[in-house]
Amino acid sequence: MSGSATMTGASGALRRALPFFVAALVFVVAGGLLAAATAYSTTEKTAWATAYMVLVGGVAQGVVGAAMGWLAQRARMPLTWAAFALFNLGSIGVLAGQLSGLLALTFTGGALLVIALILIIIATRRGAPAHPVLVWAFRVVAVVLAVSIPTGLVLAAVGA
Repeated sequence: MSGSATMTGASGALRRALPFFVAALVFVVAGGLLAAATAYSTTEKTAWATAYMVLVGGVAQGVVGAAMGWLAQRARMPLTWAAFALFNLGSIGVLAGQLSGLLALTFTGGALLVIALILIIIATRRGAPAHPVLVWAFRVVAVVLAVSIPTGLVLAAVGA
């Protein structure tokens, strides 16, 4: 009986994490393709976009997916999908806003990212009681990300 409960928990974790992992992979591959395509004519914007795609869209999203999968054990799928949609719409908004020079789009994307992180912090609030150190480590990472986003937005506004 405990094997069945474990399998259900593992499949639930994978269901919550998988969308984030797939999107993270897409961002990393797209960032790599952008880097390859602009290797001989890199501009400040394409170098920034490559780094953003890999680090925020890829690495940070992978960490968020792991948290939603294995630390937010009580998170329901609607909350997971909301966090996923907000994180990705926010990332695309920041990327599109920076590349197009539309500061309002950059700020909107940043706000969506912060809201996504708040949802994810809420989702991990009562999760993974067997791993309290991991939950708190993730929360520290999420807070650092949430604080760095407005900092990045200020830098974008000053540089625009």
